Amino acid sequence: MDINHITLLNGPQKVAPFSHAVRAGKFLFITGQMPTLKNNKSKLISGGIEEQTHQVMKNLIDVLKGCNSSLNKVIFSRVYLVNFKDFDKMNKVYASYFDKNKLPARTCIGVTELAVGASIEIDFIAGV
Repeated sequence: MDINHITLLNGPQKVAPFSHAVRAGKFLFITGQMPTLKNNKSKLISGGIEEQTHQVMKNLIDVLKGCNSSLNKVIFSRVYLVNFKDFDKMNKVYASYFDKNKLPARTCIGVTELAVGASIEIDFIAGV
């Protein structure tokens, strides 16, 4: 199986040492994205969980596009939430990005803290 490590020049700035994605065969493993501004890895967008979820999804879409994939090819996602009281608000934003009849499989995990003080992080497994 061919394995390609992908770092995008125009992708969201990385907050740690990782590839934006790794393509293994016909699968794309996308590193968890943070609600940071695309060109400033240390600056969270302002606002609450809704705004942070939108920014994470925008960053994920940028990575998908840079890897010649899209949201309709997402197979599985993991959502990491610092505060589970944000679950319903996050779900409303998250669901708005997908066809309601073609949602990816998903796990949502409660965590005590995330990098750069984020409230949410999401990663994907997608097809290519």
